[in-house]
Amino acid sequence: MTGEIAIGGIYMPTLLLLALVALLLNWALTRLIAAFGLYRFLAYRAAVDLSLFILILGGLALIVPTLGIRL
Repeated sequence: MTGEIAIGGIYMPTLLLLALVALLLNWALTRLIAAFGLYRFLAYRAAVDLSLFILILGGLALIVPTLGIRL
């Protein structure tokens, strides 16, 4: 998964696009966790949110090449 993607003549790194997708997924997941009230069982919400983002981004970086999506 190396390379860049051209969007409107502007080259963007693949990792940046994956980070944006991970950010959207992280936002949705944190809203879901907050809706169910699961944050009350955690000591540090910011640390959990950062960890979820890193896990989602790492998962996307591993899954995208295996799906055959060429970025």
